[in-house]
Amino acid sequence: MNNQANFARTLVTCALPYANGPIHIGHLAGVYVPADIYVRYLRMRGKDVLFICGSDEHGVPITIKARAEGCSPQDIVDHYHKIIKDSFAGMGINFDIYSRTTSKLHAETASDFFKKLYDEGKFISMESEQYYDTEAGCFLADRYIVGSCPKCGHEGAYGDQCENCGSTLSPEELINPVSKLSGTTPIKKKTTHWYLPLDKYQEWLSNWILEGHQEWRSNVYGQCKSWLDSGLQPRAVSRDLDWGVPLPIPGTEGKVLYVWFDAPIGYISNTKELLPYSWEKWWKQEDTRLVHFIGKDNIVFHCIVFPSMLKAHGEYILPDNVPANEFLNLEGDKISTSRNWAVWAHEYLLDFPGKADVMRYVLTANAPETKDNDFSWKEFQMRNNSELAAIFGNFVNRAIVLTHKYFDGKIPACGELLEMDKAAFAEIKALRDSLEDNLDNFRFRDALKDAMGIARVGNKYISDAEPWKTSKSDMERTGTILNVCLQICADLAIAFEPFTPDAAERLRKMLRTGIFTGKDYRKGEEECENTIKGCEELVLEWDMLGGESILPEGWQIAPAELLFEKIEDSAIDAQLNRLAKIRAENEAAEKGA
Repeated sequence: MNNQANFARTLVTCALPYANGPIHIGHLAGVYVPADIYVRYLRMRGKDVLFICGSDEHGVPITIKARAEGCSPQDIVDHYHKIIKDSFAGMGINFDIYSRTTSKLHAETASDFFKKLYDEGKFISMESEQYYDTEAGCFLADRYIVGSCPKCGHEGAYGDQCENCGSTLSPEELINPVSKLSGTTPIKKKTTHWYLPLDKYQEWLSNWILEGHQEWRSNVYGQCKSWLDSGLQPRAVSRDLDWGVPLPIPGTEGKVLYVWFDAPIGYISNTKELLPYSWEKWWKQEDTRLVHFIGKDNIVFHCIVFPSMLKAHGEYILPDNVPANEFLNLEGDKISTSRNWAVWAHEYLLDFPGKADVMRYVLTANAPETKDNDFSWKEFQMRNNSELAAIFGNFVNRAIVLTHKYFDGKIPACGELLEMDKAAFAEIKALRDSLEDNLDNFRFRDALKDAMGIARVGNKYISDAEPWKTSKSDMERTGTILNVCLQICADLAIAFEPFTPDAAERLRKMLRTGIFTGKDYRKGEEECENTIKGCEELVLEWDMLGGESILPEGWQIAPAELLFEKIEDSAIDAQLNRLAKIRAENEAAEKGA
């Protein structure tokens, strides 16, 4: 079901990546590439879109990393914020703003949000006993408590999880728990925290999600139903920590907003930072559509917790859709940052310069949309060589090279269309309809198949029409064939803009065309005008896709350039050897533990 027509504008957010490490291909496949595809598509359709993200920079893991590296938490987040931001830019993820939750504006926004709910009595306070390190003089977050796992006996289990067997734990379950800060045995000490009573929103959430959003992806809907069927419980919104947004209540020194509460408010504060005079239109007007792109580990926060926060506040719109993806595995194993079992985005960009599009393409073709999926380097190579290079790139190259050979690089006249010509155009129009339907409904893997289907039509058409043969006896027919081929090239320059933006731009340079890309809010407030990328004399627009005369007769095109080059075995072997070394190191570490 596509609700886009019912809204004046669309606000797209991406889960804020946690700034205690770089981003990897699992993050890209699960959240950021599909979101960028969707935003680029909507902009090409002339929709009013805002694309918001930023680094999530509070919480215990960052303090643990800072302590281990002998630096401040701010040093950690500054370092990784830059790596993450640069990685997104290198991968063509085109946010309107990429900010951070350590900004002054975010602290003010999160504090004001909390204070409104607190003043209106929307929280409950409860006293509980929590572990306290008498030597370090502080309460211990779950991650600061280690001991033996009661399930598998692993001695390095954390207070929230055993990474050896994967069991979810509580500190009370650990055998012989000790503080990671001092190595001493912690004591239990009373502390007071504030809670969001999710149970009070149970009935409303059930109606809103289970009755009102049955169009959500099955994996999202199913996880929400499971949580609701189990019964919701109050959830703490504060914790004892010195790194985060301080609780804006007198007498609560040493307490901060729990990171799960402050992080999603980052969507709001980042919007305020970008559009200080008009941000409320995007967050408080009912004709704005809010769409969250997240991974499956964030479903409960974005479908149950954050909506409950927004409902409690009373002034904000609620998400219309949350197209969460499942997880991407690597070479058959679960991606693990602690075991370094990952393909890191910043390292990929160094190892494969100029090939961001290839990774975008492969991750989309293999997107874990409703179930976990796997990335393998051999498939990466195959899809580049057999699809991008051999089908898409090969067709474009033949069409442009032959146009220069027979018609001096000018679009030839189109004579009478034969049945094979009409059939090719009919196939592309059908693919365009399917492409739009799939993009509108967040089916990006199927949408990519449609886009590549256009390239397949072109590749088959030029092979069947054989202009290199007709040129020996019938130049008028040769001109018609190449005219059809070049119109298909223009289709590809439009259809692949959301998926492989660099390649689409290089193709448009060969065709000497620009493309309509909608409003660019990075240039300022709402007065910003619609933008055109590239040549303004001949501008491609989404609605031209499938047309039979996009490029006019006589239009001069540039010489052909290689869109995609083959990836050799040596480049893939280097990546597989790296992973084999990491696997061996992990196995040795496990045996020695």
